[in-house]
Amino acid sequence: MKFLIISHVTHIKQNQKFYAYEPYVREINLWGNYVSEVLVVAPLVERLKSNIEAAYLHNNIKLQTIPKIEFTSIKSALYSIFKIPIIFVTIFNACKKTDHIHLRCPGNIGLLGCIVQIAFPSKSKSAKYAGNWDPNSKQPLSYRLQKWILSNTFLTRNMQVLVYGNWKNQTKNIKPFFTASFSKDEIEKITPRNYNKTLKFVFTGSLVSGKRPLLSIQIIEALNKKGIKSNLHIFGGGVLMKSLKLYVQDNNLNDIIFLKGNQEKDTIKEALKDSHFLILPSKSEGWPKAIAEAMFFGVIPISTKISCIEWMLDYGKRGILINPILEEAVQEIIYCLEKNSLKEIAIEAQKWSQKYTLDSLGYEIKKILQ
Repeated sequence: MKFLIISHVTHIKQNQKFYAYEPYVREINLWGNYVSEVLVVAPLVERLKSNIEAAYLHNNIKLQTIPKIEFTSIKSALYSIFKIPIIFVTIFNACKKTDHIHLRCPGNIGLLGCIVQIAFPSKSKSAKYAGNWDPNSKQPLSYRLQKWILSNTFLTRNMQVLVYGNWKNQTKNIKPFFTASFSKDEIEKITPRNYNKTLKFVFTGSLVSGKRPLLSIQIIEALNKKGIKSNLHIFGGGVLMKSLKLYVQDNNLNDIIFLKGNQEKDTIKEALKDSHFLILPSKSEGWPKAIAEAMFFGVIPISTKISCIEWMLDYGKRGILINPILEEAVQEIIYCLEKNSLKEIAIEAQKWSQKYTLDSLGYEIKKILQ
């Protein structure tokens, strides 16, 4: 089977291999196990790979490069508009030559792929919508347009749309799905944490406003001021790194806040094994891998009530749900600490997450391609 991937994910080429964002590549490698050829239509940039990028493993993979487009300024928008016809033609020609079309959404390239796939109603197709599928969430116009096209069974035919969460009143082609980071061989017995000593929190993710890393820092700062000894280890990079470092320095938090930058999967895995809590007060998520990964090792997640997170945390039985208001979040965490049921929450979190392994994900992908 010739398998086509249409994606906005930035790629690099190094030592005759193609690299991209590791969680994305990890999943694509599973799709590759069941196809003979892989063609990726995506942007390519010239730079060295980072710690959070990994290589495709398929031995018959090609990359059809397209320009990167963005609409963050008037200049970039005008430049992108001129590139759209080139991208349309490239995607259309790739779709003609493939057996299965796979879209990665949401994103600007995903939107163009959604439009082009309409011209191929008889082709086998799938789309992975990795964002928030909640019908009631406020989202950019391009995201809402992609969701509308994908849900429209007249325009979008012969396609399974894989979404995070189980939402009411969906069209027949919408399929609740999941992602995974670890295999069943990585399941291990974790020693129960002692919640009476200094509490170790972790934050893993991009340092951008949507993830609210500053709020995470302020929560740990407030807990210490209330006499609850805590520290926070932040894994990730992004545009807020400089301002977060300044905040830590200006408020003398160097002994409790540790900014560790982007790290490889194994480094984060070891950090999770002796952490008590993961904190991720995001504004929006799809299936937050950081939360599922933490739960896999018995770490109690603390997160906002967005997307499918309430379902993941079983409305508080597998984690702590907070409002993104500092004082309210701190009070909710203190309340849970005083309930003395944290060991049970951690066990339930781990049992749930360990159902979603790379092995089970590969099995579900195989069913889709068949």
